[in-house]
Amino acid sequence: MDFSETYRFSGPQPSCSPDGRYIAAATEYRLIVRDCLSTQVVQIFSCIDKISHIEWCPNSTYVLCGLVKRAIIQVWSVSEPEWTCKIDEGLAGAEAVRWSPDGLHVLVTADFQIRITIWSLTTKSFVYISGPKHAIKGLKFSPDGKYMAVAERKECKDLISMYTCNNWSLLKQFPAATTDLEDLAWSPDCACLVAWDTCLTYRLVVHSPEGEMLTAYSAYADALGIKAVQWSPSGQMLAVGSFDQEARILNHATWNPLAQLGHPGTITGPDTAVVYKEVGDKAIIAGHQKPRKSHYIVCELPVKVVRQKVPLDKPNVRLGVGKLSWSHDGAFLVSYNENMATTLWIWDMSKLQLAAVLQQTSKVTDIAWDPKQSRLLMCTGSSIVYLWSPDGASCVHVPLSGFEACSSAWSPDGCSMILSDKDAYCCAYLDQGK
Repeated sequence: MDFSETYRFSGPQPSCSPDGRYIAAATEYRLIVRDCLSTQVVQIFSCIDKISHIEWCPNSTYVLCGLVKRAIIQVWSVSEPEWTCKIDEGLAGAEAVRWSPDGLHVLVTADFQIRITIWSLTTKSFVYISGPKHAIKGLKFSPDGKYMAVAERKECKDLISMYTCNNWSLLKQFPAATTDLEDLAWSPDCACLVAWDTCLTYRLVVHSPEGEMLTAYSAYADALGIKAVQWSPSGQMLAVGSFDQEARILNHATWNPLAQLGHPGTITGPDTAVVYKEVGDKAIIAGHQKPRKSHYIVCELPVKVVRQKVPLDKPNVRLGVGKLSWSHDGAFLVSYNENMATTLWIWDMSKLQLAAVLQQTSKVTDIAWDPKQSRLLMCTGSSIVYLWSPDGASCVHVPLSGFEACSSAWSPDGCSMILSDKDAYCCAYLDQGK
């Protein structure tokens, strides 16, 4: 693996364009666009204040910068740098901003969720949608880009409003059948929309786009509920992670659980499961012990898993399956149990059983699947990044002084990745054919 030099950034994480050609990164009030392969500067844009959010439009034509403190959004074109656009929300504020699927509209959610303003870049017109329940969550576009589902709450009841993305007119509004709706998720084939409650209640409801309630699912009652929901790429399975440290796989036909994936304190099987444990030599550097070299060893079953003690007298406890992510073809599912912060669980979904476990020396900070093959990238806030595939696992040392990879993002072609520290990033390039 080859690495570029490091580049400074501040605020939002650097972002790769959907076509894989550019990387956009914010440095205070400047937006710097680099070529993804050469890392040479392509354009530099100056905003009127510090950038708090950056996002590429789906067709990579424009990139927007959210200036939340000023309630201003500035949009730039890489190919036409003389073209500019500024959206000023004024006293309404701007708590969240995002692109529409066609890349021609910008959606801005005002402070206190007063309204959503949909701005057209072509006609300079705008449309208001009043009263969304959440600023960031609770607004989802269908995978085909034709519809937008928005969670609302009126008269102490949760509602889901369905809009068409052609003219942003309301098509349907129906009750969500939840107590306190947390978020929404479209199925990949747009056949249904899933809504679920906050962590206080385990309740997941499946609706058709027309508003018909297809089913409701609850694994248990009178305990903290759902933490994470992820559709498989085929839309045939729905993974639901919860506070009871289980991930349940629901069948899209019957909505009954196909499997219940547990995260026990001792791994005893199956026999085909491989447990990789990170080990490393320690070096004394400036009075602190830091890993100098690291590698994986394969452990024989049974293997104990390190658990973190959960403080029951504090809010927002780190407990339960809070991260779920499918590989590009749905062959594997990775789960992360938050009170086992140094361990990743990888499941073979063709057999609905455990395939591998990665035990780290440090807390896992980020995971990302290769968009083209079953290859998982992991960061732990150290000078090492970790790769897993069905062929095995490896530790890759980043040869950049003082750089500690905390987060990561793959390029769309799967040939490179962006690794980010707290205030610097670099590009890593995989050898072709590997």
